[in-house]
Amino acid sequence: MTLDNYTYKVTAAGRVNIIGEHVDYCGGKVMPCALSLKCAVYVRANGQDRINAEWTTLDEKVSLELNDLYAYKAHSYAKYIAGSAYFWRQAGHKVVGCDILVDCKVPFGSGLSSSAAIEVSVIAALATVAGEPFDKAEVAQIAQKAEIEFAGVNCGIMDQYASACGRKNHAMLLDCKSLDCEYVPMELGKYSLVLIDSCKPHSLAESKYNERRAETEEALRLLRQKSDVSCLADVSPSQLEDNKDLLPAIIYKRAKHVVDECERVRFTSVALKNGYIAAVGAALSASHRSLSENYEVTGVELDALARLAQSHPACSGSRMTGAGFGGCTVSLVETDKISEFEDYVLTGYKKQIGYDAKIYKADISDGITVKKL
Repeated sequence: MTLDNYTYKVTAAGRVNIIGEHVDYCGGKVMPCALSLKCAVYVRANGQDRINAEWTTLDEKVSLELNDLYAYKAHSYAKYIAGSAYFWRQAGHKVVGCDILVDCKVPFGSGLSSSAAIEVSVIAALATVAGEPFDKAEVAQIAQKAEIEFAGVNCGIMDQYASACGRKNHAMLLDCKSLDCEYVPMELGKYSLVLIDSCKPHSLAESKYNERRAETEEALRLLRQKSDVSCLADVSPSQLEDNKDLLPAIIYKRAKHVVDECERVRFTSVALKNGYIAAVGAALSASHRSLSENYEVTGVELDALARLAQSHPACSGSRMTGAGFGGCTVSLVETDKISEFEDYVLTGYKKQIGYDAKIYKADISDGITVKKL
């Protein structure tokens, strides 16, 4: 497959969420990082009223009519491109006919937001080839619309925002309600982040994700009978306990995860800024326990990975990252013990689960990049 005659290479990042899981759609603060695992879109204008798309990783080509983009909503892969173009145009931006080649190095099904990386890179590429400057935060918001309307995942803004706006060697303390973002240096001292993929396809993630969002919306509706709060993330732990009797047991568990996770994000941001890295690890492990017991989005595989990681002496803490039901864990591990740690976790996982997990090597990177070819 040749890259000859393409005009631009536009990339967006996969992401790992350090902490703040399943709170972005509740108006909470999250702490993601953009990764060096990228989706690259090669693009050139073609003078037609079509977007001709192909993939380096899929044996598939598609030609999308610019005036009928909504027709591709159900297409398994083209929907990400069509939805991105559709909503970018709906927002008043110029979309020109072009040829694009999608080269996505963010592993599908890993929980590292391959879909967000595709949507963000496609929108940035469409803007670039049309000669329009773009605002990264707006690109993220339009990409989120594409994910909700075309991919059918009722997601918050975190994945797309991290993919677009990430900064090298920094975490993003992102307020998902206001989109205020503070960049926090990821100075981990003797520790490094280790990503391990459970290699379980998370086919349940989309349906369960939407189910959890509905449950948190129900929690907010019920709590508003007694409390004037704009979103579930604004509920304090004491408010939740004082009004526990308003909530059915399962709804209370979902709300408790969100409320406590927001507290863990606040704690982690302070710990990071002050160099208390071991305390960050403890927060990661507490987050996983809540995601398993209260939010129930982990599953046997992710629980096994986190438990094995947490039991290794070089690991300060570990948790699932992403929607759950498969995908990755993120662990804080002493850098000089990483090889020993990885062998321990991979061997234990294979013994318990029956198949291999996979290590991803990735650095904390920038979000959108544009290169003229």
